[in-house]
Formats: sequence, C-alpha cells, structure tokens
Amino acid sequence: MIHSVRFTCVLDTNVIYPITIRDLMFWFAHYDLFTPKWSAHIFDEWEVVMQRKGVSKEEIEKRIGIANQAFPDALVTNYEGLIEGLKLPDEKDRHVLAAAIKTNANIIVTNNLKDFPDDYLSSFGLAAKSADDFLTDLIDLNHETALKAFKEMVFHRRNPDMDEFEVLDQLRAHGLKDTANYLHSLL
Repeated sequence: MIHSVRFTCVLDTNVIYPITIRDLMFWFAHYDLFTPKWSAHIFDEWEVVMQRKGVSKEEIEKRIGIANQAFPDALVTNYEGLIEGLKLPDEKDRHVLAAAIKTNANIIVTNNLKDFPDDYLSSFGLAAKSADDFLTDLIDLNHETALKAFKEMVFHRRNPDMDEFEVLDQLRAHGLKDTANYLHSLL
C-alpha cells in the first residue's frame, strides 16, 4: 500500500466550491490520501463565490470554520511576498502559486489548468491537475481507502440524503466523470 499523506496539494477555489467536489476532496484528505493546503486568499475567493450563490454569512463562516478545524495545518501563511514576482496568464491566480511554493506543495489542484502553464510550474517543482485527474490518481494509489472514504462521505451526506449511485451522478454532473466511473467500478 502506498501511503501518500505527505503528498501536499494546494486546493484552488474552484475545487473547494462546489460542495460535491469539496466533500470528496476533504474525505480523501481525512483518510490521509493527501495533505490539503489553502490560503487566506483562496478562502476569500471561496467566500465571494458563496455570497454570489446566496449562501448566508452565518453559513459561510460555518463552512470556513469547519474546513479550518478539520485541517488545522492546511492554512498557508507568509506567502504574500512571493506574489508580485510570479508570472501567470491571469495575475489573479498568482496567490495560488505563491501558496504552493511557500508550502513546498507537489500539486495545485485546479479546474483552471490553462492559467497554470506546465513549463512555468515545473520550474518550481510543481504541477497542476484537474480535480478529476487528481482524484482518479488518488483512487489508483489506494483503492480500498478511497472507496472507504467515498462510502463514509455518502453515509454522512445530508440535505438531501443520497445513496452511492446518486452521489456518483452528482460527481459526474460536476465534472468528476472519471472519478465517479472509477469509484462505481469499485462498488
């Protein structure tokens, strides 16, 4: 069995929201399939997205609090000084790369791959992967633990309660087609 908890990944805002992707990411991290990292900038963006989606201030604070409580070592600090010196197609993404450099991450998990060029990231010893590719890699590394994490996520699912197949359909609807198909094949 490959133990990959030391595999450190910065999670971009677009894989923390929507909820379905975040839940699977967090359950995989809870089962030590990887170590999640994020920054205050990433959570600021997450908060803006939730506000746009009509999530109440109270619920926003609750979600952010739960994430930080579940993963108390995930918050990257003191990365801001790196931002100005970085060059990405979208300057607004430099903070994600800065956090990844500061925490010595292996991967940036983002569904916005075009703004994280492979050549530039590799100069920092980094790569970017989509959530779907990243999660299928984790399943590949440890089928049993990934399936256990998925089943636990489904068991704790509320509002609405869903069975495994309904959750798999929801994962597919949010762009995690390969992940859902892989998990489905393991059931």
